[in-house]
Order: sequence, then C-alpha cells, then structure tokens
Amino acid sequence: MRPLTVARQPFRVRLRGAVLAAVALGGLLGGTARYALALAFPTRRSGFPWVTFAINVSGAFVLALLLVYVSEIWPPTRYVRPFAAVGFLGAFTTFSTWMVDTDRLLGRGQYAAAALNIFGSLFAGLAATVLGLVVGRLTSARRIRLDTRRGRARRYGWWVR
Repeated sequence: MRPLTVARQPFRVRLRGAVLAAVALGGLLGGTARYALALAFPTRRSGFPWVTFAINVSGAFVLALLLVYVSEIWPPTRYVRPFAAVGFLGAFTTFSTWMVDTDRLLGRGQYAAAALNIFGSLFAGLAATVLGLVVGRLTSARRIRLDTRRGRARRYGWWVR
C-alpha cells in the first residue's frame, strides 16, 4: 500500500546538472549578445539609452512568445525553458543596466528622460509581453487548425526529451 503523501526530496537533490548547464550556457550566450549590441550601438554620453530600452522590450516579447510555445505548442521539454527563458533571456534583458542608465540620466539632470526610461520601459515591456502572448496564441490556434485540416500528427525535433 502506497502512502497518501510522497515526501519531497531536498532542493539540491532535485537539481540536475544538465539543467544547470543549460541555464549557464544560455546565460553566457544572452549576456554576450547584450554586450555585443551595446558595443555595436553605443549610447552617447548625453543620450537616451535606446539600446537597453530595445533589449528589454524585445526580450519581454520573445519571453512571452517562447513561454506560449513551451507551454502550449511544443511537447514537455526539460531544457528549452531553462536554457532560453531563464538563461539566455534572463541574461539578455537586464534590470541592473536599466537602473544604472536611469541613475546616469538623473545625475545629469535629465529628469524627463529618466522618467521616460522608467515608465516607458515598463509600459513598452508590458505591451511587448501582451503582443508576444497574442502572437504565440494565434500561431498555436493556426497550427492546430492546419494540423486538424491535414489530418496529421505533430512532428517534433531533437529538443523533445
């Protein structure tokens, strides 16, 4: 007879090395991509930090889109969400740079630009997230309709485990 409740294993036992490696690799690639964009499009000393703004807003869109795909379109996977959502996009988007840029704007007395950076990033990020969710769900609905119309099962790639 099985017990009604199953004891949970400690957190460190549940962590898998491969999942941690996926997060670390994603973080390495995401941080490198953000750094490369900052080098390619440097912000002028007295300018608005458009690169950080664009990185954070695009990251919000991609994260929402990715999570729809992971939770509603693709079969359950072990490595896609840790690699892409936590690792890559977690390192690609950056709260700290956003706040450092805002502090620099405040330090130069550019109060309107600092307010635009804070509130514009918040609202644009929220709008990008909603857009990502809508696009992902529309894609999911279209794919289901096409698969049903064609009468075939879904095919998945190497990432399914």
